[in-house]
Amino acid sequence: MTTCGEFLVKQLQAWGVDTVFGIPGVHTVELYRGLPGSGIRHITPRHEQGAGFMADGYARVSGKPGVCFIITGPGMTNILTAMGQAYADSIPMLVISSVNERERLGLGKGYLHELPNQRAMTAGVSAFSHTLMSVEELPGVLARAFSVFEGERPRPVHIELPLDIITADASHMALAPRPVVRRPAPNRTLIREAAGLLKQAERPLLLLGGGCVAEAEARALAAALDAPTALTINAKGLLPPGHPLLLGSNQSLRPVRDLALEADVVVAIGTELGETDYDVVFDGDFRLPGRLIRIDIDAQQLHRNFTPHLAIQGDARVAMRMLLAEFNPREADPGSPGARRALAVQTRLNEDFSGWTHYRQLFATLLQALPEARFVGDSTQTVYSGNHLVELDGARRWFNSSTGYGTLGYGLPAAIGAKLAEPSRPVISLMGDGGIQFTLPELASAVEAGVGIIVLLWNNAGYGEIKRYMERRDIEPIGVDIYTPDLLAIARGFGCAAERARDHAHLAELLRSAPADRPLIIEVQEAAPFHP
Repeated sequence: MTTCGEFLVKQLQAWGVDTVFGIPGVHTVELYRGLPGSGIRHITPRHEQGAGFMADGYARVSGKPGVCFIITGPGMTNILTAMGQAYADSIPMLVISSVNERERLGLGKGYLHELPNQRAMTAGVSAFSHTLMSVEELPGVLARAFSVFEGERPRPVHIELPLDIITADASHMALAPRPVVRRPAPNRTLIREAAGLLKQAERPLLLLGGGCVAEAEARALAAALDAPTALTINAKGLLPPGHPLLLGSNQSLRPVRDLALEADVVVAIGTELGETDYDVVFDGDFRLPGRLIRIDIDAQQLHRNFTPHLAIQGDARVAMRMLLAEFNPREADPGSPGARRALAVQTRLNEDFSGWTHYRQLFATLLQALPEARFVGDSTQTVYSGNHLVELDGARRWFNSSTGYGTLGYGLPAAIGAKLAEPSRPVISLMGDGGIQFTLPELASAVEAGVGIIVLLWNNAGYGEIKRYMERRDIEPIGVDIYTPDLLAIARGFGCAAERARDHAHLAELLRSAPADRPLIIEVQEAAPFHP
């Protein structure tokens, strides 16, 4: 007999799933029956939140949905934060959980791991949640999930299998072909209308978000429009460092805001125009008085935050290609009007960053030692500064949890997932001493899986950013000067390599000698020579 749990594994493998993150429990062991010999790699985190963050990092790098096997009850409550982060950042994640037997659902009799309604809990952090009431439903529900991942704005999907369904006979089921889904193309008439506005524009501005990760098209469009271009955090790398039209991710700073005020036509593609990318100073002063053209896969998102003059629903890559067809191709010219406008902004930004020499030097050291590195960050000081300072060539080489949902503890497990997705590229996890304590046990998961990530641990002995935030508001700091254990000793106890960097030269030496089969934790203390 082939059980439903075994059939599920076969169906996932047939659709290209090669990695599953999960912690086996008495309610999910039957999901595991089919894993041995399947070719699907299983990674065991130390907490379900870690499973979700790993799946998130894996999905961003691989382009595949991150898949998790989660137990009923506490497993589901544990993974909700990770689903919230993935939901906010539009990351495909398939969370497959168990749930009590069909005849026991919602009775409140105190069965093991019982909750009144798991699906209700996931409603706000998933595209949809479904309870499988028969074996025959499974292929169709999986097809719905993959249609979300590949045909619309990707977000987590939750599918729960009652315990009596997991063990039910699925011998009569045949594997279904993977659904072929394409994101909708924009309306050609609207694209031509947008092109007409842009051809008349004297001061165009291009705003690109994580929803348009298409490097060739983004670079060609910026050049064709001769438009200064600002990138959200999740869009970093669409334009390479030194590009004459690049404004970085500095929409919250005055020089870029002044340029936005002067722009007569603004094109925003695949971006929410949300607070954590455009207003991290929280003063509500990012404004777009010019004509706004918005392009997004999500029709509802087209009218949030800023009302567009022209709203175009459709796939960002296809939309950019269609727009490019309306213009003559050209190379970015450092002497063009748009490049001169961008240069004036870059000059002002460099003046604003004049006091950030220590962070510039830190990232220069990191990139000189490991020029191809991917940076996966938490909410921590190195991430906040790097969001403004760091530019990389290539998308998905810089992502973190400081935007959108803004959770702590993300950087370590997400870096593990990213490394598993692309083992050949160095991965540096940017963590703070406070944030790493949220998911510190995942170091054991990385050692067990042989994952050689580098954790750059910025240690200021507490929640330094929150402390400064309280002080600026004349609030006596409380709860922020937390006890900080010897994190290097703990890391060594987990089986990791761990060192404190003495200076930049020592940091570079440590980076170059990082082990390939286990994490290296490098502690950088917020004191000289790394901070004035």
